[in-house]
Amino acid sequence: MADIRSYIKEKRKREENQASYKEKIMRHKLTSLYRILLILACAAALAVLIVVQYRRHVYTDYSIVSSVERKESSGGAVDVRLGSSILTYSKDGAHCTDAKGEVTWNQTYQIQDIKLDISGNTAAIGDYNGRNIYIQNDSQQLGSVTTTMPLRDLTVSASGRVTAVLADTDVAWVNTYSPNGDLLYHGQAHMSGAGYPAAVSLSPNGEILCIAYVYVDAGVMKTNVAFYNFGDVGENYLDYIVSSWSYTDQLIPMVRFMNNNTCFAVGDGRLIIFRGSQKPEPALEQLFDEEVQSVFYNENYIGLVFRSDQNEYLYRLDVFDASAEKVGSYYFDIEYTDIFFSKNNFVVYNEKECVIMTFDKIEKFHGTFAKTVRLMLPASGTYRYTLVTEDSIDTIQLK
Repeated sequence: MADIRSYIKEKRKREENQASYKEKIMRHKLTSLYRILLILACAAALAVLIVVQYRRHVYTDYSIVSSVERKESSGGAVDVRLGSSILTYSKDGAHCTDAKGEVTWNQTYQIQDIKLDISGNTAAIGDYNGRNIYIQNDSQQLGSVTTTMPLRDLTVSASGRVTAVLADTDVAWVNTYSPNGDLLYHGQAHMSGAGYPAAVSLSPNGEILCIAYVYVDAGVMKTNVAFYNFGDVGENYLDYIVSSWSYTDQLIPMVRFMNNNTCFAVGDGRLIIFRGSQKPEPALEQLFDEEVQSVFYNENYIGLVFRSDQNEYLYRLDVFDASAEKVGSYYFDIEYTDIFFSKNNFVVYNEKECVIMTFDKIEKFHGTFAKTVRLMLPASGTYRYTLVTEDSIDTIQLK
């Protein structure tokens, strides 16, 4: 009997020791887990602090990272963004230059009244009332189009397709061409019928054409916004028209594709954003009773500039995104020659001054340039930009 009691006692002791050992292991694991969680929490808090500090950091100056000489442009030449390159054009010709100052192509012509359209890194240059259109992107010349009637308007896609509005006796022809000049699609517009094409725009892939037709019905001005689909879907519709929308007592002089899924129209008192890659439909109609001063856009954002309703500022910028949502209203107090958008901010500038503001309404930079700036464009890197002046191309880093 004593042996049994001793055995039971030893067994209980071993079990207690095992339980104690397991408890110690569990406590050790929990302690290690708590330490890891504490370290992760501290790291997360530090990361949040860094992000917050970064987002709230204000730049007061800039340094020139690199600079290359630039051949002085001829009188009357204009510089515009073409992708990440610089398109310089005048009545005598055009050429494209990259940020390193290398000329990628040069086109000579004689044009009295220039019609220019850009989609991404592709441009079309035509002569109002002339018959020639030149098509090029940021790396090469793609081709040219010779029309049989005088040119009134044009639009180009990123793929190189061009749609031209041509004047006939009592008809406007709307023709779409390939980059090498082949006629792909054509149609007519009568003032007494569909109206006159006041604005045209091609989607970046060249498959959807938007036209704003202006006409008078019973003494009332109206605009009809029509979408043509040149792809497989459009073949099932009369004259390729897949959708159209009429607006009474409304002049719409501007329609533009932001991307293959989003197009917008700006009229006197209204912004309309259309969504859809095959049959675009209105996703937003924003009404306003103020005069739009300017319109700026890229593939992600639209910006409408109004005179400021606050005394301490000159202008207000209302920004909408490609999802047809309003991002916000932003005030700035400098005259502007251009505005462009980046992922989380926008840049307002003129020849001497610049304001950079985030969509969270944090003014990241407000300063002056050392030289007269003809064009400003984003460069690779955070808060790094390219400044085009009369005699140089400078890459700057804010600091």
